Amino acid sequence: MKHTLFILSITLLFFIASCNNDGDDAQPLKNLSLNISGLEDLGSAAIYEGWIMVDGAPLSTGTFSVDAAGKLSKDKFSLNASDLDKATAFILTVEPSPDPSPSPSDVHLIAGDFSGKTADLSVSHDAALGDDFANTAGKYILATPTDGADNNEKSGIWFLSLAGGSPAVGLTLPVLPTGWKYEGWVVTGGQVVTSGKFTEVNMADESAPFSSTLAGPPFPGEDYLINAPTGLSFPTDLSGGTAVISIEPEPDNSPAPFVLKPLVGSIPAQAMDHTTYDMTKNLSSFPVGTASK
Repeated sequence: MKHTLFILSITLLFFIASCNNDGDDAQPLKNLSLNISGLEDLGSAAIYEGWIMVDGAPLSTGTFSVDAAGKLSKDKFSLNASDLDKATAFILTVEPSPDPSPSPSDVHLIAGDFSGKTADLSVSHDAALGDDFANTAGKYILATPTDGADNNEKSGIWFLSLAGGSPAVGLTLPVLPTGWKYEGWVVTGGQVVTSGKFTEVNMADESAPFSSTLAGPPFPGEDYLINAPTGLSFPTDLSGGTAVISIEPEPDNSPAPFVLKPLVGSIPAQAMDHTTYDMTKNLSSFPVGTASK
């Protein structure tokens, strides 16, 4: 009987010790809270992921999606309290879904440094796009140089200026970090159609799927003459439409313009070809917010 009681006592002591050890090893948790506006639904091919910088290295805070109204699927994330207390910055990235890598993608959307318990998030942080785009400006003309002179001249858009009498750079845009490209667009016939992606404002863009056979000018732009998307007919008349410059993630998660649209221009209803028109800054489209710990 004594032997049995001894074994039971040892077992009880071991159980208590184990429980105490478990309690000592458990790490306290704290919530990171996000309050972000201006994000868009990424669809099924991409997802948002947050990161905190701890001892100079990124640590994932978790992923979330956004619905059509811009509401986050999750805005509180339970993290190791010690890590969160040491966090110096928060970064929001766009990641592929599913994501094959445990590291952040190059597509850094907004970021901010913690001051006390709060970080103000914007695209201008060095860990995001690194510019507030306050000096952005744009000009464009309507013309179709790829099918010769005086043919369908209102069916093409080129982001250049003729104000000085000869073609010149029409866009004032900062150099983008890795993970981003610019893209031109027109809205015509109720549809949004690309004019091509680019990284340099004084060079032709990456593609010309709708242009004809002659060479275009060495600036971003497109003639809408062939291969019209379903629902449109080319050539067309872009008068009364809209010109847009967006900033797109690379790789791109969607054939539609991304939420970042720094320049927008209403094409006059009575537009003239080979006439320089101005675009307007549209910085209100950029997401902003806070991260709180």
